[in-house]
Amino acid sequence: MGSSDSINRHINRGKLTVRDRINFLLDKDSFFLELSPLAGQDLYDSPLPSGGIVTGIGKIHGNRCMIVANDATVKGGTYYPITVKKHLRSQEIAFENNLPCVYLVDSGGAYLPKQDEVFPDRDHFGRIFYNQARMSANNIPQIAVVMGNCTAGGAYVPAMSDESIIVNKTGTIFLGGPPLVKAAIGEISSSEELGGADLHTSKSGVADHFAKDDKHALQICKDIFENINQSNKLFPDIFESPIYDKEELYGIINYNNQHTIDVHEIIARIVDGSKFHEFKAEYG
Repeated sequence: MGSSDSINRHINRGKLTVRDRINFLLDKDSFFLELSPLAGQDLYDSPLPSGGIVTGIGKIHGNRCMIVANDATVKGGTYYPITVKKHLRSQEIAFENNLPCVYLVDSGGAYLPKQDEVFPDRDHFGRIFYNQARMSANNIPQIAVVMGNCTAGGAYVPAMSDESIIVNKTGTIFLGGPPLVKAAIGEISSSEELGGADLHTSKSGVADHFAKDDKHALQICKDIFENINQSNKLFPDIFESPIYDKEELYGIINYNNQHTIDVHEIIARIVDGSKFHEFKAEYG
């Protein structure tokens, strides 16, 4: 991670550190196999611990997953050339081993002084999105948790994921932030108005789940993995009966068409264990 000052500023914003996020997300008995921990060491003029990104394999609800987590305490989580290489390597391993990917996004995008080394080639920054599309097409889940800045090229990561979660007040998704908007068209806007959690979960639909804080976001991510069917079995080996009596359905459904029905009450009486993972609950 970054300097003690950077870590303190990060925590004072109400965020968990990148290592704490990973520890909270993984199963308690899961070992985290970290990849390329020495990336970026003595490579540039200034320190770049772990290349500014933590990647590795661990278990979420018993599912082996690839974790790709930006470290915002290191250069604001921006992408140096080695950061891109490390991100791409993790995706390559995930694709070869059929591992779902979880992206813990907290990044300012490309490190601008070195953007000429980040963008232009076939195996540079844009390859990240190509890999996401390929894995999603091959039924390898792509889940993004937006826990901080998600600017410029980084904004495509949640947009191209199968499901995305965004943290209120700290998570933002936009191609250009408020200063760029003001410079381009003279409009003054806040980060929340331009790309905050409320906007993207209720209006744009870019994000699917609204989270109150980091822990809430990570818990939603864990819930998603509880419902992932990687076995591709048509019929499960075991099932739970709904907690609520299915006979109550007759009392819920009103024969008067003028009355609305709370569909949650119906779902609770027909799904296994009355467990329901709602998708885009805030949208519209």
